[in-house]
Amino acid sequence: MTPLGEVIERLIAEHGPMRLDEYMALCLGHPEHGYYTRRDPLGAGGDFTTAPEISQMFGELIGAWLAEVWQGRGAPERFVLAELGPGRGTLMRDALRVAARVPGFASAAELWLVETSPALRARQAELLGPFRPNWAGRLDDLPPGPLFLVANEFFDALPARQFRRADMAWCERLVIRAEPSGLAFAWGPPRPEPELARRFPLAPDGAIVEVNAGAEAAAAWIGARIAAEGGAALVIDYGDWDGTGDTLQAVKAHRFVGALEDPGAADLTTHVRFRALGEAAGPAIVAGPVPQGVFLERLGITARANALARGLAPAGGPDRGGEADAVEAIVRAHRRLTHPDEMGILFRVLGLTSRGSARLPGFDPAEIRASTD
Repeated sequence: MTPLGEVIERLIAEHGPMRLDEYMALCLGHPEHGYYTRRDPLGAGGDFTTAPEISQMFGELIGAWLAEVWQGRGAPERFVLAELGPGRGTLMRDALRVAARVPGFASAAELWLVETSPALRARQAELLGPFRPNWAGRLDDLPPGPLFLVANEFFDALPARQFRRADMAWCERLVIRAEPSGLAFAWGPPRPEPELARRFPLAPDGAIVEVNAGAEAAAAWIGARIAAEGGAALVIDYGDWDGTGDTLQAVKAHRFVGALEDPGAADLTTHVRFRALGEAAGPAIVAGPVPQGVFLERLGITARANALARGLAPAGGPDRGGEADAVEAIVRAHRRLTHPDEMGILFRVLGLTSRGSARLPGFDPAEIRASTD
């Protein structure tokens, strides 16, 4: 058992079974033993790899999107440029390399990174130092003004609760102490949950559903802020518009492991239910979600990949191995980001903007959903 596992066992012994969201919160954010508190989990030597770490193309296209959206909303002379859960800062570095070429963008942007991990804040400072970043621990800490925000693989890591339908009632998934030691899952007693019945009216008996109050609160804050002060946001994550099922997963060293196997030493996530985010965003206009592959193609990822490949390919004569390998890496990255069998469909992109704003690049007019407020 990990040190955090021992802490959780003691808490359960003292206070009784623990809700899943409480367990996830401790595993990911415990001040001493939490997963994100102690480590940089990204890359080949870590536990998982995100899209910005796969290729510069991802962040560059997000940068072009930000610049175009900023211009389409009147190019405000001062605005908050924010990223939620920025990882190492790779996405924002690549995005700013492109967006800063647009006259006025860099001087108008006040960069804010919403990050709680000391280890990752240090990495972000190294990579983004020239852009003078500011850090916030919560969305509420962001300064006022038009907000242009990106959240890539942020919402999946927010702690979720799980329930199983039991006729007209619902049982909540709990974490308990196993015998003689360790942790195990159990289902609590059936209780009426009118809100779950409203959200999941067609869920059959035995179906598992997930709700994420933290994700919905964050989406509500972003939507209200953009509606009131202007701006736009992109949410990129794995999930779907709606649905049921157990999507809890733990990843360690690029392998799936048991969710209770290594508390604090493995990443824990659930799939994002984009419908809940869109409805929570309230007065903002919602676009999508659309598959990541479709979104990136609309932004021009194939043209960008071809341009990068042309810049590396040998100009006649015998093939030079280094250039050929680099071109092949671009091809692989393009496939991984866009192909339906890779990240192209599993990952979705949701856009938020204010009423009356110019169109959102990457989204068709038919994909715009009316405000729920």
